[in-house]
Amino acid sequence: MSIAPRRTALDLAATAALLLVGIVGFWPTFGGPGYLFAALGALALGVAIAWLGARFRWGILIVAALTVATYFVFGGALALPHTAIAGVIPSLDTLQQLGLGVVTSWKRLLTTVAPVAASDGHLIVPFLLTLVAAVVTASLALRLRSAGWALIPAAAYLGLQIALGTPQPAVPIIQGVVFAIAGVVWLAVRQAWSSSSGAVSLGGEDSASTGMAVRRVVAGGAILAVAATAGFAAAAIAAPAAPRYVLRDAVIPPFDIKQYASPMQGYRGYVRDDASTTLFTVSGLPVGARVRIATMDAYDGTVYNVSDEGAGSSSAFTPVRASMSAGATGTPATVRVDIGDYDGVWMPEVGAVTNVTFDGARADDLRRSAHYNESTETGVVTSTLQTGDGYTMSAVLPTVPSDTSLANSRFAPVRMPKQEGVPQEFADIAAKAVADANTPIEQARALEQMLSKGGFFSHGLEGEVLSRAGHGAARITTLLGSTQMVGDDEQYATAMALLAGELGMPARVVMGFYPAEDQAQNPVFDATGDNLHAWVEVAFEGAGWVPFDPTPPKDQIPTDQTTKPRADPKPQVLQPPPPEQQPADLPPTVPDERATDDPSPLDLGLLLMWIAIGGGILLLLALLAAPFIVIGAVKAARRRRRRAAERAADQISGGWDELRDRAVDYGTPVRLGATHAEDAAIIATAFGEPRVTTLARRADVDVFGPAEPTASDVDEFWRQVDEIVDGIGERATFRRRLAARLSLRSLLAGTRFSRTLSVLAPVRRSAAAESRSIVKTEEHDD
Repeated sequence: MSIAPRRTALDLAATAALLLVGIVGFWPTFGGPGYLFAALGALALGVAIAWLGARFRWGILIVAALTVATYFVFGGALALPHTAIAGVIPSLDTLQQLGLGVVTSWKRLLTTVAPVAASDGHLIVPFLLTLVAAVVTASLALRLRSAGWALIPAAAYLGLQIALGTPQPAVPIIQGVVFAIAGVVWLAVRQAWSSSSGAVSLGGEDSASTGMAVRRVVAGGAILAVAATAGFAAAAIAAPAAPRYVLRDAVIPPFDIKQYASPMQGYRGYVRDDASTTLFTVSGLPVGARVRIATMDAYDGTVYNVSDEGAGSSSAFTPVRASMSAGATGTPATVRVDIGDYDGVWMPEVGAVTNVTFDGARADDLRRSAHYNESTETGVVTSTLQTGDGYTMSAVLPTVPSDTSLANSRFAPVRMPKQEGVPQEFADIAAKAVADANTPIEQARALEQMLSKGGFFSHGLEGEVLSRAGHGAARITTLLGSTQMVGDDEQYATAMALLAGELGMPARVVMGFYPAEDQAQNPVFDATGDNLHAWVEVAFEGAGWVPFDPTPPKDQIPTDQTTKPRADPKPQVLQPPPPEQQPADLPPTVPDERATDDPSPLDLGLLLMWIAIGGGILLLLALLAAPFIVIGAVKAARRRRRRAAERAADQISGGWDELRDRAVDYGTPVRLGATHAEDAAIIATAFGEPRVTTLARRADVDVFGPAEPTASDVDEFWRQVDEIVDGIGERATFRRRLAARLSLRSLLAGTRFSRTLSVLAPVRRSAAAESRSIVKTEEHDD
């Protein structure tokens, strides 16, 4: 393979490698490999356009026109196959969507909850972005002499992919390291080939030049290995523990469950107003399964709600996607839910949901606004479920372990949020209840039985024993402090969870529906206010969250119509009925702790996003600059070593070697093993600097003369060396000065990797011939 085809293949391969780093980043956005056909097709087409443009020397207008034509011709098959004729030929609808997609596809992608569906036209973004990036990057790589400019569009492509992606990146550390290594290796190999192709041999040894090129690449690879190792370590240390901020967060702010009221506040309302109303129906509900509405683990003395302690907590909801609850074990089931008079954001679901498919007129809106918490098995639909909505769930129902299997199990080490507003006397009540229990499961059962067997059931409705609504600290204190405990699921579940928390048990409250025993076999379950329940779940090692039912049976009612307190409690204030749940308003009983003067989360998110992008770019630049920093450090250490040599004569020799190496880095064809006079002849001719010859004679006198040079002689010699080197740099262009500082030529010359250094840079043949002529003349005169 000749030099030009070899370099072309290298440039195209490097372009593909750099852009593939960004293509991989789209994986979380599409939730799988469905976009790869469009993105990889665009990459191949873009590289082909750039190659044709460079091969036939087309101008920018022709390349741009060919890119636009390629977008419309191949966009149907790659980005919109569902609109193309036979999936290949673009139809009028395809051309229309491609034309509009240039402007609207970006907004549609950012306003759709990830992972997005490829069939919704979202493939236009990776197809168009990759096509343009491939054309620009490959064109710059093939046409420019300094191929490093091609890294700018490649890095811009990676930055846009990050900004258009999701807060949960694919493999950020690997992406950054691979991009940096690919870019540096490409430029290093390209430079090595360029140096080898332009070399002129003075000694006539072609094998030496070839060996030098190989050793140059080996040395460059060693530097790259050091830089890559340092970059990987730095990226690992600097990797953020929290999700990154992207443009999607600015267009669609992160979901905050705390803006919705706790469903436990509306418990008595469902019981009182919807006792016989069909809120929703469930088809395919397995026997013994329960329909979960919400899971709450945080108590503030007034209401049980979800916590806000970040990832893994009951408030950590993420958009509904395919393949959720990947680690769930149990019995798979498919359940159908049809919404009746239910009106709320909390989504009825069963078990650990792995997939949800919405249908009906509002299916797309429901899918976009659906979120799920895998740790609590709770779903939320922010657009609010309404009559006529429906969806099908694929779920995994965990097996409830028996007490015998939990006999040797300890409580799971789950970090629970701190409960606030819990009366101090609850700890004594809990301790007395479990005094005779020896194992964790026995302690949990003791609390359950103390409430279910020692209490009485009443909703406090007309014709029933008085039982106030609510589950605040005062209400639960009244329940536990009365001679006859009277309440319903709301109070008993709260009481057990609070008592369990006082004993260090990981406990949480669940609100949901399940049928009575005599209706469990029915094919369709009608959820009404009459079969609404609340229960407690306690976490055990190896078994997960185990349900407990502390509520007494409905037929366990008090013997009289009054409940006498055991002590003299403080007067209680009758709590008003809870207000109807409003999706976007905080409840009146929960104080709004969000300060009005706090900075906007949107502004903060944008700021953090740009800081993250800027930091990533700086890290990338640092990785790219690492090899050159190493080169500069090695050269500086070599100069200090020469200047601080033990003998004055060695310091003079070191000064001459410094001048010679600086000339070599500028591309001067200095031959290894030459005398000072021979070196001076070549350097003086190459740079038009006659002082070099005089300095060479002085070096001979100081090094080989009978007297040892003084310290002042050494200082003066090095001063002249620096003046000559500075003069050479002043007459050279900035680009040539930079190339000389970063050159490996002088570092490789004379090392154990090199036997001879024939030629280090391409020079004009006339200058080389003139140098040799001067050397021969001086030898003849001698």
